[in-house]
Formats: sequence, C-alpha cells, structure tokens
Amino acid sequence: MTMEFATFTAAQVEEHRTSRSVWVTLRGKVYDVTDFIADHPGGADSILQHGGIDIEEIMGDENTHAHSKAAYKMLEGYYIGTLVNGEEEKDKDAATAKTAVALGFGRKSSDFIDPTRPMLAQVWGAQFTKEFYVEQVHLPRQVKGSAPLFGPWYLEMFSLTPWWIIPLVYIPITIYNIHHAVTELGASLHTVPAFFAVGILVWTFVEYSLHRFLFHIDEFLPDNQVAFTLHFLLHGIHHFLPMDKMRLVMPPALGLVLSIPVYKVVIALFPVGSGNIVAGGAYCGFMLYDLIHYHLHHARPYTAYLREMKTYHLDHHYKNAHLGFGITNKLWDYVFNTELK
Repeated sequence: MTMEFATFTAAQVEEHRTSRSVWVTLRGKVYDVTDFIADHPGGADSILQHGGIDIEEIMGDENTHAHSKAAYKMLEGYYIGTLVNGEEEKDKDAATAKTAVALGFGRKSSDFIDPTRPMLAQVWGAQFTKEFYVEQVHLPRQVKGSAPLFGPWYLEMFSLTPWWIIPLVYIPITIYNIHHAVTELGASLHTVPAFFAVGILVWTFVEYSLHRFLFHIDEFLPDNQVAFTLHFLLHGIHHFLPMDKMRLVMPPALGLVLSIPVYKVVIALFPVGSGNIVAGGAYCGFMLYDLIHYHLHHARPYTAYLREMKTYHLDHHYKNAHLGFGITNKLWDYVFNTELK
C-alpha cells in the first residue's frame, strides 16, 4: 500500500502492527508511528502491543499510561489519513479490538494467566491444552512494574534481577578464567585474543541453540501442566510480559547452572589452559548478550547495528515467535535458515 491514500479501513490499519510498520488509530484518524517506537518513553513494546488498533482508551488511562497534551500534539505529526467509517467500526468491534495482537495467529484470552496474581501457581493448577498455552503465552501483555511469579517476597526476589547485577557477576568470572589459564595452566599470553574470540563465537552458537531448542521447544513440549510450568519459568514469562525490566536478564543462579555443561564441554575439547580462555570468552559473550537483550527492550540504540537488532528482536516478540532466534546477531539464523524477514 502506498501513502497516497488518504483513507483507510480498519482491516488495512490492522495489517500494520510490527516494528517495521506500525499504525494506530485515534478518534477516526490514522497515524503511522513506526519512526517513533524507538523514542517512546514507555518503550517500543507498549506501542507494538496496540499496533493496528485504536489507542484512545490506553492513552486516556491516567493510572498506568497518563499522556499529556503534548503527547497528543506530538501524535499529530504522524497523521497519515482518516479511518473509513471509523467511529462506526470502532463501536462495532470494540470488544475484539482491545485484544488485537501483533503476532497475527491468535487473540488474547481472559481465561489465561492473570498477571495480578502469582503466575506460576496458575500455570501449575490450570487445565490448559498445549495448543491454548503455546498460543496465549506468546501473546504479549503489559502490567505496571513486575508481576508476581511465586508470591512470597522471599521467593520473588530470586526471580527479579536488575541489569547491573550481570556485569558484577560475569566480569570477575571472565577475568578469573583468563588469569588462571595464563598464570597457573601455562597458556601463552599471545594466544589469549584468538581463543577469547573463539569463546565469543561459541557463545553465539549457545545463545541460538538455547533460544531455539530449549526456550522455544513448543513443537515438542509435552502436553501437561508440569511441562508448561517449566516452560513458563524458563522463557514463557518473558514472551508473556516482555516489558518487565526485572526479568529481562537471566538470574545469575540459573545462568550459572545452565553454563556448567557448556563449561565442561569447552574445557574438555580445548588444550589445557586454552579451554579456560575460551570459557572466559563465552562467559563474556553471555554477559554481553544479557546486557544487549535488556538494551534492545528498554533503550534507544544509537548504532545502526543495534537498531537493526532491536527491530529484529521485537519482530520475534510481536510478529513471529517461531523465527529470529538470534539476539546479539543473525549468524546462526542465516546458517539454519530461521531468519525472520
């Protein structure tokens, strides 16, 4: 569709609901806010959740999404046309429009998880079918703050991780492995850059493999609540609530447990000393992955590469959760033909 058309139907607007092209409507007018999503103070995700639908209710919500007069004035700069029979269609479709989603393969159901109550117990005790669970967990919701996962504060704190914890944990681990390799295991100092780079490369493959074959094991997910609960705990919660700042990086305890098998394989495959350098590079790669992942969701990237990866990753959340598994890069998506276009 070209921009020469001054009028649009609701169906035409609804087609534009990914980070590559996102339109919204307000009081019968159509706005193309694609160029604004990276600058939106509430994050790109909150716009994408309402892509293709009317935003009057969400913009007028004083409790969670208070918008000033300046915000409405700014919106006018993105005006591209009017909605044909806009008011009539809005009244007719109000009930379903509120639940329209960008993934395009389902509608949000009120019978799924209530994010105002401890979520893990709900998944455990529910009688979801596999089809229903997989569909609904990949339809993003948004709540103010962090939704309760376990309930009691002494358990809840283990699921909440601010981004700055990650470098505090992994920088010392990276340094220790390199120092140990050179000073105690006899690794040559001049080999450090090469083996460290190999470690980064190893991590990119682990990143892709974990994301695709563990976190998105949807096709092979057993059809029972135990499997759903584990899936939700590992990654489902992130797709369900992608804007939760405190659950965008992996809790160090979980990250370190998952890293043990990789660490042992690396140490076994490489010569004495060199394996520790590779492991150090892999831990550094993991740290960068976590920080970049947070940045893609909650920051405005200032480089062309990060802007491209932000679009790519948000399309994974809001366009097709079954493709685009690379987060820091697309290398292995190219190799295994899972690129999201």
